Amino acid sequence: MPLCNGFDNEKYLAQQSKEILERVNRFDNKLYLEFGGKLLFDYHAARVLPGYDPNVKMRLLQQLRDKSEVILCIYAGDIERKKVRADFGITYDADATKLIDDLREWNITVAAVVITRYDNQPSATLFKNKLERRGIRVYLHKATKGYPIDIETIVSDEGYGANPYIETTKPIVIVTGPGPGSGKLATCLSQFYHEYRRGLHAGYAKFETFPIWNLPLKHPVNIAYEAATADIRDFNMIDSFHLEAYNKKSINYNRDMEAFPLLKRIIEKITNAPSFYQSPTDMGVNCAGIGIVNDDVVQSAAVQEVIRRYFRYACEYAIGFTDKETVQRVELLLDELNVKPENRKVVNCARQVASTAEQRGKGNEGIYCGAAMEMPDRSLVTGTNSALMHAASALVLNAVKQLAQFPDAIHLLPPDIINSLTHFKKDVLRGKMVSLDLEETLIALSISSTVNPAAKTAIEHLKVLRGCEVHMTHIPTPGDEAGFRKLGVNLTSDADFSTKRLFVS
Repeated sequence: MPLCNGFDNEKYLAQQSKEILERVNRFDNKLYLEFGGKLLFDYHAARVLPGYDPNVKMRLLQQLRDKSEVILCIYAGDIERKKVRADFGITYDADATKLIDDLREWNITVAAVVITRYDNQPSATLFKNKLERRGIRVYLHKATKGYPIDIETIVSDEGYGANPYIETTKPIVIVTGPGPGSGKLATCLSQFYHEYRRGLHAGYAKFETFPIWNLPLKHPVNIAYEAATADIRDFNMIDSFHLEAYNKKSINYNRDMEAFPLLKRIIEKITNAPSFYQSPTDMGVNCAGIGIVNDDVVQSAAVQEVIRRYFRYACEYAIGFTDKETVQRVELLLDELNVKPENRKVVNCARQVASTAEQRGKGNEGIYCGAAMEMPDRSLVTGTNSALMHAASALVLNAVKQLAQFPDAIHLLPPDIINSLTHFKKDVLRGKMVSLDLEETLIALSISSTVNPAAKTAIEHLKVLRGCEVHMTHIPTPGDEAGFRKLGVNLTSDADFSTKRLFVS
């Protein structure tokens, strides 16, 4: 956790809203604004820009709510293959429904949901039916005919014109969606085409927080974006179009650079006029760079994020979710920054406590797991696994004990509760793994708090752990991972398994 903030939300909000409103006024009071990244709970931005409010973009939309509404896009293929959003552990379709609920809580209007590149996928059809029966307008967009080669077909009633027009009423239409490749750009251009056919000279712009166009190419914040997108092979580059047009350096990323010539031709074909945009940077309205008030803090945080991404991809490779090249790409980024995974403070601490436990238990069967947490006061707390509980459980109990200034001898979980739970798991449910994972431990702590004042005090201190850094020497079980996610810590782990069993429930 940072000692001080590196980002000023109010400064950012003032400049960002001004930039968007200026862009609306430049066009015929109708702007389709493609929102890249996460609209809500942008924890990547919060990690690399300490002080950044993960929901600051929603605060921005609240300022503009009288002028804006939202179209939510989701790629039918992501629904079909049940793609998961890692920071919440939920599928993209579930994330879309969560986003609709969240937007409603912020009093932001959701005009419609668009299922993009729809080709009668059964899961996508079920998702459509589910939303429509709850009163949500759903539109189906098929893959654009002729894309990306045949401009004449793309910009015609066979191309963008084949998609149904989405009725909107506000000057600013936010087009967003879970993850990359959700079809946001195609939806914007389809609407753009229909508006011009109807005689309304609408505009298009892009709001993409990263990479930050006015930071250097090799600034750690921009490198952290490359690490975050290593699995989809994104990389940053100097915007050569901007350099040629204005003789100014700015930073963009490969997909926007590759798409720009085609995008410019499409816009000019739709409008039958030269494009206002001369570069991908021109299309952006991102002012995140304005909000950075302490570059040293931001750089340090971004370096730590690259390390966290390395551990995440290494674990995903071990369990088969990603390929070796993804891990190697982040290793190269670590080399560029001249840092190692061990430059994360909690890593060696967790490894040392696991090694010590193994030395003490030599001759016993089993794998010794270690966990370490950096506390708000910068001290380190550790935990190891035992026959009764996972290392993650021991770590969190030790952490709240320290915060509450309880001696080690105090039991937050009385032996009778632990014995009852292990009996239930082993003898009633006939489970193979009877030690308590973190999620079970948190529930047990809550139950204990009804009769144990120390446990009640400990529960209140759990809130302090949000944002703390945690490392484990082994890949967390689903229950450990879910528990840490709910506590809001920044978790990494070594790419080793805590058991030789292939199936862990």
